Amino acid sequence: MKKIKRISPKRSGRSFGSLTVRHQGGRAKRFLREIDFKREKDDVWGRVESIEYDPNRSAEIALVLYEDGERRYILAPFGLSVGQKIIASASAPIEAGNTLPLAKIPVGTQIHNIEIKPGMGGQMVKSAGSAAILQGKEEDWVLVRLPSGEVRRFLPGSKATVGQIGRIEAKTERLGKAGRKRNMGIRPTVRGVAMHPHAHPHGGGEGRSSVGLKYPKTVYGQPAVGKTRRKHKYSDKLIITGRRKGAHTA
Repeated sequence: MKKIKRISPKRSGRSFGSLTVRHQGGRAKRFLREIDFKREKDDVWGRVESIEYDPNRSAEIALVLYEDGERRYILAPFGLSVGQKIIASASAPIEAGNTLPLAKIPVGTQIHNIEIKPGMGGQMVKSAGSAAILQGKEEDWVLVRLPSGEVRRFLPGSKATVGQIGRIEAKTERLGKAGRKRNMGIRPTVRGVAMHPHAHPHGGGEGRSSVGLKYPKTVYGQPAVGKTRRKHKYSDKLIITGRRKGAHTA
């Protein structure tokens, strides 16, 4: 049987000893749970054995035992309980935890774990408390309103799971102390304006100086304000209403 849990490697933002990702450091040892984002066990009923904490994400996960004896982890939607039965099928009932193609889900339903392309596995709406709403259907597309407010086209054959992801209180949770952040592997973030000019584009100046540049930049010198989205991105034609309001949309 395929292992669904293994020790998660810790690289602390380094590649061959060189720092490649800032603000990452030592953390507590943790297990990496293999989450079934594809929900590819079609037409096989499963029973929820437990709802568990996962240190690798904000949402809780559910351990599901399928009728063929296989166990898999899935994201736990709000309202899912131990002992409940779930299924991934085109004819599945519209209940929390069940996965269906978007074409088979009624308009107005809350969904999560949405595939961008059929068969790729869920890539959107996967954090705690988040949910998208299926807004409408066209001939060749399904319209979904994402948590950001963006309305986007998806292929009818793409799968999604019914319901809002659980642990809604995660967004208002307070960590309480700096040490908890360090246990998560997140190092402190120093403001660019507090640095030496060789260390950051915002650095230098006398006293409490503001950013003395035309616009804010990242540590690598890239623009960090305004329209930073890549031009001619593949998903431009899929977005009906952007998530950004006001002058940014111009």
